[in-house]
Amino acid sequence: MLKAIIIDDEPYCCEILAAMLEADCPEMEIASICNNAKEALTAILQYSPDLVFLDVEMPRMNGFEMLEQLPAINFHLIFTTSYDQYALKAIRFSAIDYLLKPIDREELKNAVQKVKERIQIPLPQQLEILMQKIRQPSLPVNKVALPTIEGLQMIPVDTIISCESDDNYTILQLKSKKKMLVTRSLKDMEEILEQHSFIRVHRSYLVNLNEIEKYIKGDGGYLVMSDGASVDVAKNRKEVLLKKLLPYKE
Repeated sequence: MLKAIIIDDEPYCCEILAAMLEADCPEMEIASICNNAKEALTAILQYSPDLVFLDVEMPRMNGFEMLEQLPAINFHLIFTTSYDQYALKAIRFSAIDYLLKPIDREELKNAVQKVKERIQIPLPQQLEILMQKIRQPSLPVNKVALPTIEGLQMIPVDTIISCESDDNYTILQLKSKKKMLVTRSLKDMEEILEQHSFIRVHRSYLVNLNEIEKYIKGDGGYLVMSDGASVDVAKNRKEVLLKKLLPYKE
Protein backbone atom coordinates (compact mmCIF):
# COMPACT_ATOMS: atom_id res chain seq x y z
CA MET A 1 0.00 0.00 0.00
CA LEU A 2 1.07 3.55 -0.73
CA LYS A 3 0.23 6.24 1.81
CA ALA A 4 -1.35 9.40 0.43
CA ILE A 5 -2.25 12.77 1.92
CA ILE A 6 -4.85 15.04 0.35
CA ILE A 7 -4.41 18.79 0.91
CA ASP A 8 -7.19 21.13 -0.22
CA ASP A 9 -9.01 23.97 1.51
CA GLU A 10 -12.31 22.87 -0.06
CA PRO A 11 -13.71 19.87 1.89
CA TYR A 12 -15.95 18.89 -1.01
CA CYS A 13 -12.93 18.58 -3.34
CA CYS A 14 -11.20 16.42 -0.72
CA GLU A 15 -14.24 14.15 -0.43
CA ILE A 16 -14.51 13.71 -4.20
CA LEU A 17 -10.80 12.94 -4.62
CA ALA A 18 -10.83 10.52 -1.67
CA ALA A 19 -13.84 8.69 -3.11
CA MET A 20 -12.19 8.42 -6.52
CA LEU A 21 -8.99 7.05 -4.99
CA GLU A 22 -10.88 4.49 -2.90
CA ALA A 23 -12.88 3.35 -5.93
CA ASP A 24 -10.18 3.31 -8.60
CA CYS A 25 -6.83 3.15 -6.80
CA PRO A 26 -7.18 0.53 -4.05
CA GLU A 27 -3.39 0.46 -3.64
CA MET A 28 -3.65 3.94 -2.12
CA GLU A 29 -4.24 4.33 1.61
CA ILE A 30 -5.41 7.83 2.54
CA ALA A 31 -3.40 8.63 5.66
CA SER A 32 -4.77 12.13 6.18
CA ILE A 33 -7.00 14.80 4.65
CA CYS A 34 -5.97 18.39 5.41
CA ASN A 35 -7.89 21.58 4.73
CA ASN A 36 -5.02 24.02 5.19
CA ALA A 37 -1.27 24.13 4.81
CA LYS A 38 -0.54 24.28 8.55
CA GLU A 39 -2.39 21.00 9.15
CA ALA A 40 -0.65 19.53 6.12
CA LEU A 41 2.86 20.30 7.37
CA THR A 42 2.12 18.42 10.59
CA ALA A 43 0.54 15.49 8.73
CA ILE A 44 3.47 15.15 6.32
CA LEU A 45 5.96 14.94 9.18
CA GLN A 46 3.71 12.52 11.09
CA TYR A 47 2.80 10.08 8.32
CA SER A 48 5.77 10.28 5.90
CA PRO A 49 3.51 9.84 2.86
CA ASP A 50 4.50 8.26 -0.44
CA LEU A 51 2.27 10.68 -2.37
CA VAL A 52 0.81 14.11 -1.65
CA PHE A 53 -2.07 15.63 -3.61
CA LEU A 54 -1.55 19.35 -3.12
CA ASP A 55 -4.00 22.12 -3.98
CA VAL A 56 -2.20 25.13 -5.44
CA GLU A 57 -4.68 27.84 -4.43
CA MET A 58 -5.18 27.92 -0.66
CA PRO A 59 -5.70 30.96 1.62
CA ARG A 60 -3.02 32.21 4.03
CA MET A 61 -0.43 29.74 2.73
CA ASN A 62 -0.68 28.33 -0.80
CA GLY A 63 0.73 25.03 -1.97
CA PHE A 64 4.03 26.48 -3.19
CA GLU A 65 4.61 28.37 0.05
CA MET A 66 3.88 25.21 2.00
CA LEU A 67 6.53 23.27 0.11
CA GLU A 68 9.10 25.90 1.01
CA GLN A 69 8.41 25.23 4.70
CA LEU A 70 9.46 21.58 4.44
CA PRO A 71 13.06 20.60 5.24
CA ALA A 72 12.96 18.05 2.38
CA ILE A 73 10.56 16.76 -0.26
CA ASN A 74 10.80 12.98 0.09
CA PHE A 75 7.45 12.07 -1.44
CA HIS A 76 5.81 12.02 -4.85
CA LEU A 77 3.83 15.15 -5.59
CA ILE A 78 0.75 15.78 -7.71
CA PHE A 79 -0.62 19.32 -7.81
CA THR A 80 -4.38 19.79 -8.08
CA THR A 81 -5.46 23.13 -9.48
CA SER A 82 -8.06 25.05 -11.38
CA TYR A 83 -6.67 26.65 -14.51
CA ASP A 84 -4.17 29.34 -13.61
CA GLN A 85 -1.85 30.53 -16.36
CA TYR A 86 1.21 31.28 -14.23
CA ALA A 87 0.86 28.32 -11.89
CA LEU A 88 0.42 25.83 -14.73
CA LYS A 89 3.33 27.24 -16.70
CA ALA A 90 5.58 26.98 -13.63
CA ILE A 91 4.47 23.40 -13.03
CA ARG A 92 5.07 22.47 -16.67
CA PHE A 93 8.55 24.00 -16.56
CA SER A 94 9.37 21.79 -13.57
CA ALA A 95 7.79 18.63 -15.06
CA ILE A 96 6.02 17.86 -11.78
CA ASP A 97 2.66 16.13 -12.25
CA TYR A 98 -0.62 18.00 -11.94
CA LEU A 99 -4.35 17.40 -12.30
CA LEU A 100 -6.82 20.05 -13.40
CA LYS A 101 -10.03 20.50 -11.42
CA PRO A 102 -12.58 19.08 -11.73
CA ILE A 103 -10.38 16.00 -11.65
CA ASP A 104 -10.97 13.47 -14.40
CA ARG A 105 -11.17 9.84 -13.25
CA GLU A 106 -8.95 8.48 -16.02
CA GLU A 107 -6.34 11.21 -15.59
CA LEU A 108 -6.22 10.44 -11.88
CA LYS A 109 -5.68 6.73 -12.50
CA ASN A 110 -2.93 7.52 -15.02
CA ALA A 111 -1.22 9.89 -12.58
CA VAL A 112 -1.27 7.30 -9.79
CA GLN A 113 0.01 4.64 -12.18
CA LYS A 114 2.95 6.88 -13.08
CA VAL A 115 3.76 7.23 -9.38
CA LYS A 116 3.73 3.45 -8.98
CA GLU A 117 6.06 2.99 -11.94
CA ARG A 118 8.43 5.80 -11.01
CA ILE A 119 10.82 5.48 -8.12
CA GLN A 120 12.27 8.97 -8.21
CA ILE A 121 10.65 11.79 -6.24
CA PRO A 122 10.90 15.38 -7.52
CA LEU A 123 14.52 16.44 -7.88
CA PRO A 124 15.83 19.53 -6.07
CA GLN A 125 16.44 21.08 -9.50
CA GLN A 126 12.78 20.59 -10.41
CA LEU A 127 11.69 22.35 -7.24
CA GLU A 128 14.22 25.13 -7.84
CA ILE A 129 12.82 25.70 -11.34
CA LEU A 130 9.28 25.64 -9.97
CA MET A 131 9.94 28.18 -7.22
CA GLN A 132 11.92 30.47 -9.51
CA LYS A 133 9.05 30.53 -11.99
CA ILE A 134 6.46 31.12 -9.25
CA ARG A 135 8.38 33.97 -7.61
CA GLN A 136 9.09 35.78 -10.89
CA PRO A 137 6.57 34.50 -13.45
CA SER A 138 7.39 37.17 -16.03
CA LEU A 139 11.09 36.33 -16.10
CA PRO A 140 12.35 33.43 -18.21
CA VAL A 141 14.18 30.67 -16.38
CA ASN A 142 17.49 29.30 -17.62
CA LYS A 143 16.57 25.62 -17.53
CA VAL A 144 13.55 23.46 -18.18
CA ALA A 145 12.88 19.97 -16.78
CA LEU A 146 11.90 17.59 -19.57
CA PRO A 147 10.82 13.96 -19.22
CA THR A 148 12.42 11.44 -21.55
CA ILE A 149 12.05 7.69 -21.92
CA GLU A 150 15.20 7.25 -19.82
CA GLY A 151 14.24 9.73 -17.10
CA LEU A 152 14.20 13.44 -16.40
CA GLN A 153 16.63 15.84 -18.07
CA MET A 154 17.42 19.42 -17.02
CA ILE A 155 18.08 21.31 -20.25
CA PRO A 156 19.39 24.89 -20.58
CA VAL A 157 16.79 26.56 -22.78
CA ASP A 158 19.34 28.39 -24.91
CA THR A 159 20.91 25.08 -26.02
CA ILE A 160 17.74 24.09 -27.89
CA ILE A 161 17.86 24.95 -31.62
CA SER A 162 14.55 23.48 -32.74
CA CYS A 163 11.75 21.10 -31.77
CA GLU A 164 10.13 18.64 -34.17
CA SER A 165 6.83 16.86 -33.60
CA ASP A 166 6.88 13.07 -33.40
CA ASP A 167 3.24 12.14 -32.68
CA ASN A 168 2.78 12.70 -28.93
CA TYR A 169 6.53 13.16 -28.47
CA THR A 170 8.97 15.88 -29.51
CA ILE A 171 12.49 15.62 -30.91
CA LEU A 172 14.81 18.36 -29.66
CA GLN A 173 17.79 19.38 -31.76
CA LEU A 174 20.51 20.65 -29.41
CA LYS A 175 23.60 22.80 -29.98
CA SER A 176 25.72 19.82 -28.97
CA LYS A 177 24.51 18.22 -32.24
CA LYS A 178 22.63 15.65 -30.20
CA LYS A 179 18.95 14.87 -30.58
CA MET A 180 16.70 14.22 -27.60
CA LEU A 181 13.27 12.59 -27.59
CA VAL A 182 11.05 14.06 -24.88
CA THR A 183 7.68 12.71 -23.80
CA ARG A 184 5.89 16.00 -24.39
CA SER A 185 3.83 17.03 -27.40
CA LEU A 186 4.94 19.92 -29.59
CA LYS A 187 1.97 21.91 -28.30
CA ASP A 188 3.24 21.41 -24.73
CA MET A 189 6.72 22.50 -25.78
CA GLU A 190 5.29 25.60 -27.47
CA GLU A 191 3.49 26.63 -24.27
CA ILE A 192 6.62 26.05 -22.21
CA LEU A 193 9.05 27.87 -24.52
CA GLU A 194 6.96 30.73 -25.90
CA GLN A 195 8.60 33.23 -23.52
CA HIS A 196 12.07 32.17 -24.66
CA SER A 197 12.09 33.50 -28.25
CA PHE A 198 10.66 30.27 -29.67
CA ILE A 199 8.04 30.38 -32.40
CA ARG A 200 5.88 27.80 -34.13
CA VAL A 201 6.66 28.01 -37.86
CA HIS A 202 4.92 24.81 -38.97
CA ARG A 203 2.54 22.27 -37.50
CA SER A 204 5.60 20.06 -37.05
CA TYR A 205 8.26 22.60 -36.04
CA LEU A 206 9.08 25.04 -33.25
CA VAL A 207 12.30 27.04 -33.62
CA ASN A 208 14.57 29.26 -31.54
CA LEU A 209 14.59 32.71 -33.20
CA ASN A 210 18.13 33.29 -31.96
CA GLU A 211 19.35 30.22 -33.87
CA ILE A 212 17.99 31.21 -37.30
CA GLU A 213 20.76 31.90 -39.84
CA LYS A 214 18.69 32.54 -42.96
CA TYR A 215 15.14 32.79 -44.20
CA ILE A 216 14.76 31.61 -47.80
CA LYS A 217 11.74 33.05 -49.59
CA GLY A 218 9.12 30.84 -51.16
CA ASP A 219 5.45 29.92 -50.94
CA GLY A 220 6.00 29.54 -47.23
CA GLY A 221 9.74 29.51 -47.49
CA TYR A 222 12.15 27.74 -45.20
CA LEU A 223 14.70 28.51 -42.51
CA VAL A 224 18.35 27.58 -42.28
CA MET A 225 19.22 27.03 -38.63
CA SER A 226 22.59 27.46 -36.90
CA ASP A 227 23.27 23.73 -37.18
CA GLY A 228 22.74 23.85 -40.96
CA ALA A 229 19.35 22.12 -40.84
CA SER A 230 16.48 23.35 -43.01
CA VAL A 231 13.05 23.89 -41.46
CA ASP A 232 9.94 24.45 -43.58
CA VAL A 233 7.72 27.44 -42.88
CA ALA A 234 3.96 27.03 -43.33
CA LYS A 235 2.22 29.63 -45.51
CA ASN A 236 -0.14 30.63 -42.70
CA ARG A 237 2.80 31.22 -40.31
CA LYS A 238 5.05 33.18 -42.65
CA GLU A 239 3.72 36.65 -41.79
CA VAL A 240 3.94 36.10 -38.02
CA LEU A 241 7.46 34.73 -38.40
CA LEU A 242 8.67 37.71 -40.41
CA LYS A 243 7.25 40.17 -37.88
CA LYS A 244 9.12 38.33 -35.13
CA LEU A 245 12.24 37.84 -37.19
CA LEU A 246 12.90 41.39 -38.36
CA PRO A 247 13.79 42.82 -34.90
CA TYR A 248 16.31 40.01 -34.51
CA LYS A 249 17.93 40.47 -37.91
CA GLU A 250 18.02 44.22 -38.48
